[in-house]
Amino acid sequence: MKRVTGIGGIFFHAKDPVALRAWYQQHLGIDVQAWGGAAFTWADDAGKPTTGTTIWSIGTAGSDHFAPGTASFMINYRVADLHALLQALRDEGCNVLDKTDDSEYGKFGWVVDPEGNKVELWEPPAGQ
Repeated sequence: MKRVTGIGGIFFHAKDPVALRAWYQQHLGIDVQAWGGAAFTWADDAGKPTTGTTIWSIGTAGSDHFAPGTASFMINYRVADLHALLQALRDEGCNVLDKTDDSEYGKFGWVVDPEGNKVELWEPPAGQ
């Protein structure tokens, strides 16, 4: 079974998310959108666009979005079969959260690593 197939997103909290987004936009050229982040479109080795995006987003510190994790960041990993992977992780004794989410954006599940970091697992919708 394939497990992680790529990075779907990088999310982190900031004390002043508006100022930090502006810093990344000004100094690193990240095209920060009104929703608080950017979507990086994938390309192949020749630079030709291919299906897929990686989301980058800064949220407000103190949010419980990363709970029960304690880090100020969360990485979203793209996976091929969310439910099979979550079951495999449970069978291996990992701390898999009971909650899952199935929406127009795909299927989401979470596991907490041994350091207490919440890790998001994402199975994109068919065709993405």
